[in-house]
Amino acid sequence: MTYDRDNRFLFVPPSIQDHIQGVLNAAVVFVIYGDYECFQSANVYRLIKVAQQQLKISFGENNLGFIFRHFPQVQIHPHAQRAAEAAEAAAAQGQFWQMHEILFIYQEELENGYLVEYANRLGLDISQFLQDLSRGAYVNRINADIEGGLRSGVETAPALFINGIRYLDRWTVEQIMAAVFTAND
Repeated sequence: MTYDRDNRFLFVPPSIQDHIQGVLNAAVVFVIYGDYECFQSANVYRLIKVAQQQLKISFGENNLGFIFRHFPQVQIHPHAQRAAEAAEAAAAQGQFWQMHEILFIYQEELENGYLVEYANRLGLDISQFLQDLSRGAYVNRINADIEGGLRSGVETAPALFINGIRYLDRWTVEQIMAAVFTAND
């Protein structure tokens, strides 16, 4: 596993402002900057989910954290920004992770009509969801994620940080596990 030596540290530390699964002050905290329309972002997300299951044995369920931060690459993924906004609109109704999962599963179907369909599936208040999207209620939050990523040396999604250290490589579950154990030494 290699890491970016120029900008290898996470500029914006994990906080309660983040969307987190698990514990913020866990022994192992994954932070991924991702794009819902990016195939590689979805793959890394799936790998992390598998690694989390395996790491629960070594670290325990309460010693793992996973944070997702937005890094839509609008120049190559025209629906990524709107998908990120949909995730945030779902978050406002307590359903970020559910929408997050749906967006990665159906990442080839992220046009507005599909986003409304996903919100409906989750039982969200559709009127509020549409209102949030139409007024760009969460653009600043997404832009803050992007800015934090840029300050951490992120140029493209996905970007993975384990305990604040950036790792670059073709990731496998085994490599992620090795990186976690290295980060904890």
